[in-house]
Amino acid sequence: MMIADRLENYNIILASESPRRRELLKDTGIRFTITKVDCDEVYPDNLKNSAIAEYLAEAKANACKSELKENDILITADTIVWCRGLVLGKPRDYNEAFAFLRMLSGCDHEVITGISLRSRQKRDVFSVVTHVTFRDLDDNEIDYYIRCFSPFDKAGAYGIQEWIGLMGITSISGSYYNVVGLPVSDLLDHLQRFIESK
Repeated sequence: MMIADRLENYNIILASESPRRRELLKDTGIRFTITKVDCDEVYPDNLKNSAIAEYLAEAKANACKSELKENDILITADTIVWCRGLVLGKPRDYNEAFAFLRMLSGCDHEVITGISLRSRQKRDVFSVVTHVTFRDLDDNEIDYYIRCFSPFDKAGAYGIQEWIGLMGITSISGSYYNVVGLPVSDLLDHLQRFIESK
């Protein structure tokens, strides 16, 4: 039986404003509703890489004010870029986006998505890591990308599915869709186990 069929008796709620996450989940055939979540993306200074993404996914779940009903499953997610021991989140402006892409130029980095699944009875928090490498980018390419694509809503200031991914990424190890914003295969696997476990 397809996972979408197995979830027919559940109310899947995606708490996300990301159009990419919404589209990816829609493509699985799973029926779901969308709710907004208002959460400051701050975390304790002692956390690193995957622990940050998982913490932020949990924080978003905690920020959802509505009480979960029986058969509700809430999905929250947060994606970060981890490069040279630093977190690259969503850039605040052109200058920060430029600095992020200059740092990523010629560099292998990790794209990490933390995901929280929550019902009235239980929760599951996990993360997925994808390794991505950019070739050396020159300043004109970085400037062109930022001006034409305005990647201010994307962790690390880039979208792999956009121009910069097509011409700048030399290798990827792991889930492509994780870099887009939602590691769909891993999510479906965890949803399956979530509804099977007591």
